[in-house]
Amino acid sequence: MRRLSLGAALVAVAVSVTTPPAVAEVDPGQPSGPKGTAFQQGRRVGVELQHSQIVLTGNGLGAAGGDGYRIPRPCWYEPGRSAKDMLDAQDGVGDQWRRFNPGSTEEDHKEFLKQFEDKVGKKGRYWAPAYNAADPGGLSCWNELEPFLWVPEGQTPPGGITLTELTQIARAALTVPEPVINLNPDAKSYVNLPTWVWLSGVGATTRSVTATIPGVMSATVTATLQGLTINPGTSGDRAEVRSRCGTVGRRYVKGGNFTCGVRYIRSSADQPGENYRLTVTAVWPVVSGPGAPLAFTPIQVTATRDIAVHEVQSTVRRD
Repeated sequence: MRRLSLGAALVAVAVSVTTPPAVAEVDPGQPSGPKGTAFQQGRRVGVELQHSQIVLTGNGLGAAGGDGYRIPRPCWYEPGRSAKDMLDAQDGVGDQWRRFNPGSTEEDHKEFLKQFEDKVGKKGRYWAPAYNAADPGGLSCWNELEPFLWVPEGQTPPGGITLTELTQIARAALTVPEPVINLNPDAKSYVNLPTWVWLSGVGATTRSVTATIPGVMSATVTATLQGLTINPGTSGDRAEVRSRCGTVGRRYVKGGNFTCGVRYIRSSADQPGENYRLTVTAVWPVVSGPGAPLAFTPIQVTATRDIAVHEVQSTVRRD
């Protein structure tokens, strides 16, 4: 079936069994505001909701550190209009409906509207399809769904969105900041000299996203920075790692206790580029809200720095 986009919610079906018409859409009149998009260019995957009324909010949107979490099912049905609202919407697009269905008449359109008139006053609503355009299979999945479904009150149709799936959408939209590695000494270090490590640019150490279908349900996921791990870029016989780092490492303090960083035992002169490649990984465990307690893998975001480690040369003279 060919779909033509005039808004955000599908609202038409065939007038006959043998010759289905093209599909018309109208704006469902949902509130404006942050809605449906949290996909980061350059990241492996995100969420870009199409034909959806889901609203995404929270300080975990757009922080640039998405980890490629993919929504398991790329399309679904969402609860939408009441029968009266659907009837009014379709009645108001009669000219468009006839244009999309060449050869149809005003009487054909009236006949088409009867299916909505028959539902007015009944408990229930129409559900419409939506999809994640960030998923390569999202559009094809959406094209396999019906333009809309009448669903009695209190029921969820096959393929209808659940609280678990809404939670997964919030998780796909969740991002955390890209950290910046700070070192002391910064430009270069020396054999056996403590190199302090800490992160900047982290900001709030708790990040959350809430996905909401207005008036129906909402789901929240939260990531909290647990700490960091340090990979010195070489083996243990060439570097000693101090791992008592707290959440963001230990900023250098003159005379302070060295607990987070690296003490290199060998110089980097024999390494590619004469540097060690230091890697710091920030670890953010993720939890979901009540009602859909899903287990998610922690988000891990890494940053790297090249560090040159020199040896102090000394000359001994005999008088």
